[in-house]
Amino acid sequence: MELRIRDERAVLAGPGGEHAREVDPHKLAIGADLAQALHEWARVASAVATESGAEAGAVVSQRGRQLAGRLAAVMGTTVRFVDPVTGEENVVEPPPRTPERPGHRFVRSVLGEPGPPGEPTPWLTGLTVSAFIAAVVVVAMLALATTLARETSGWLALVATVVVTAGITPSLWLIRRTPILRWAAYGAAGGVVIAWAGVLVIAL
Repeated sequence: MELRIRDERAVLAGPGGEHAREVDPHKLAIGADLAQALHEWARVASAVATESGAEAGAVVSQRGRQLAGRLAAVMGTTVRFVDPVTGEENVVEPPPRTPERPGHRFVRSVLGEPGPPGEPTPWLTGLTVSAFIAAVVVVAMLALATTLARETSGWLALVATVVVTAGITPSLWLIRRTPILRWAAYGAAGGVVIAWAGVLVIAL
């Protein structure tokens, strides 16, 4: 696959420059940010090639190689970058893929993607928030069950716990992959599971 410039637009062509097509984030699934960066680079490169500035040309060439590297990583294939300033061709290989462990794959399928590629997951802060939310949920549900069991009956406490669980489950499911809020969802879900053990002891 070759990365070229045509009419101030970034295009991808097959071997030998055949079947060139404009970079489209929807058709190529490379993301709007990368597609926009490629087209902005193409416009700048066209202007620089016209003015033939040495320093500007070096910057354009370096930026093109960087974008070609990102494109190769996203698409997982070799990209042949044609420098619009010098006309040289550079082959950019995709980075080697690290095999994913089964445990990581399971966690990712349950919790969703942690964030944009390259963004570190805030495990310490996130787990602290989750633990705090879990403690609040456990205390609240056990207090509700204890009060109802003492004042009325254990069965009513059990029914109330079922209603509370059914009420918050859809909300937790919807925000399970939302940045920041997902940590609260994990904590609340864990708190509900832990609280149920205590509710069963209190009610029965």
